[in-house]
Amino acid sequence: MTEPVAVHPLVSPWGRFGLYSFFIDAPEPAIVDTGIASSPADGMIPALEKLGRRIEDVRWILLTHGHIDHLGGAHALWELTGRRAKVVIHEADAPLLRSRRAHVDQYVGVRQQYLDNSDAVAEQTKAANQVISGEMEPTLLVKGGETLSLGGDVTVSVHHIPGHTAGSVAYVVDGQQSVFVGDAVQIHGAANGFPGYEDPAAYRASLTYLRDEIRPQHLYLGHPYRNADGVPYGVELDREAARRALQGSLDLEARIDDAARRHLREGPQETDSVYSPFAPVAEELGYTGDPTLEPSPFFTTLHGYRTQFNPDLLAEELRNHE
Repeated sequence: MTEPVAVHPLVSPWGRFGLYSFFIDAPEPAIVDTGIASSPADGMIPALEKLGRRIEDVRWILLTHGHIDHLGGAHALWELTGRRAKVVIHEADAPLLRSRRAHVDQYVGVRQQYLDNSDAVAEQTKAANQVISGEMEPTLLVKGGETLSLGGDVTVSVHHIPGHTAGSVAYVVDGQQSVFVGDAVQIHGAANGFPGYEDPAAYRASLTYLRDEIRPQHLYLGHPYRNADGVPYGVELDREAARRALQGSLDLEARIDDAARRHLREGPQETDSVYSPFAPVAEELGYTGDPTLEPSPFFTTLHGYRTQFNPDLLAEELRNHE
């Protein structure tokens, strides 16, 4: 690559924190992640116009993972490109692009076990219908290891970095190590103040891989994740800030892992606490956030440790998904 490719953040407000997509200004322009249903029309079009670019010219829609706030706008954006853009997602998260119901099922499979809300399924169904612009089949399913050509001599390599979700990927602009990770680097979490990931062991391995193998020169995050003092990092990190964010994420995961190992090996402890059945873990970590606010990373993450330490529970969950 002869000259660096410009990257521009595209922000869409939603809930308690902003959603960030990124425009890669390549010969075949790409947008990484799409926000929610309203994001392409309300946020991306005016932002691109200020850059002298047109949304119709976008040729790649690169999804880092399948969560509602990252693929919700995919169908709408695809339509705005005249259906010419290629939509890319990892095969493990593709069901979340194909089906709104898959998001509800994911909620039922994990968080509904811990959140006492009889209206939760109806609320999740309503949210999926409103926030996801349309169900669709991806143009390209990836596994990790692929190289995508964005025209000229601009290429993007795909790296599978599971943990936050099974199908989380990093897109790396080759030659300048601009790395887009969506929500795969959580640090101390976003609005809820707790990191969210489904598979603790995979999350740890992916962070180590990013730190030691990818070594980002520029790291782009899906939300302004926070440090231990609650101060947001921002979403565009230089090399040193990226290194700190990755190490900080690993350090906190190690603390959570240690507390979870000691308190969950005997099984979860049901109490009257809002953090039940993981109250001892929350107490040891000093976590005082509201775990009932959606999205609820506290329960998603601790459920991951619970299944990791209880093979029978994990086997039962796998059977339920067959």
